[in-house]
Amino acid sequence: MNTTSLSRQDDPRRGSLACVGLGMTLGSHLTPLARSHIEQADVVFAALSDGIVEMWLKRMHPDVRSLQPYYAEGKSRMKTYREWVDLMMTEVRTGKRVCGVFYGHPGIFAWSPRNAIETARSEGFDAHMEPGISAEDCLYADVGIDPGRFGCQHFEASQLLFYERRIDHTGYLVLWQVGLVGDWSLTRFRTGPACRQLLVDVLSQDYPLDHEVIIYRGATLPIEQPRIRRIVLRDLPDVVLTPEETVVLPPASPLKPNLAMRARLEELDKAGAIV
Repeated sequence: MNTTSLSRQDDPRRGSLACVGLGMTLGSHLTPLARSHIEQADVVFAALSDGIVEMWLKRMHPDVRSLQPYYAEGKSRMKTYREWVDLMMTEVRTGKRVCGVFYGHPGIFAWSPRNAIETARSEGFDAHMEPGISAEDCLYADVGIDPGRFGCQHFEASQLLFYERRIDHTGYLVLWQVGLVGDWSLTRFRTGPACRQLLVDVLSQDYPLDHEVIIYRGATLPIEQPRIRRIVLRDLPDVVLTPEETVVLPPASPLKPNLAMRARLEELDKAGAIV
């Protein structure tokens, strides 16, 4: 049989892609399944939070290629992310088992892993995402938030400036990438106080200016502790923020009972129709 007539599904050297999460804290968050994807890959691409983490990963595989050098000042991050996809897919198309390793969860605030998986699958290759412990998971543990108690909304901070979004101030509000708020260009690595003041102007429609704001950054190394700062809303423009820090606003008012709906539920219960 002519080997050139084999379909991709029959080819033992058919390429594949696995995008895995390394978690937030070095070593302690890596799952056994994510480790196996790394160790069994032919080539590993890495987009990690720290050079030390990258060095640690290189102890697990002889061919780890850093994606960080593709960032550049003044260069659109979207261009960088597309380059990452092209790099991974080039190796997949040559028949290699490729593993993309991303800090945290590879599907949260990570355009390239999702796009690479979608591209690989559209071309007939096996592609898989393996979740990791995210900054959100660490936030719940370190700050002591239970999203099931009052509810929890998550927004990329710039969405509150670019779009009309409805905020429920009776639950927790989690804002991501406040350090980049207001950046249309995707070329900046931080924005200034004037942009954060615009964010405060939006938030002040639902929160008093003396409302508590929690600024959080999880630990990425075992020797580190999570960084938690507490300020009031009016001071947010004057605080220096990194893109990695997350801003949390606790509930501003108690949940309001829906008395009409409770009465209807009580009627259903009395009628035996609630189950």
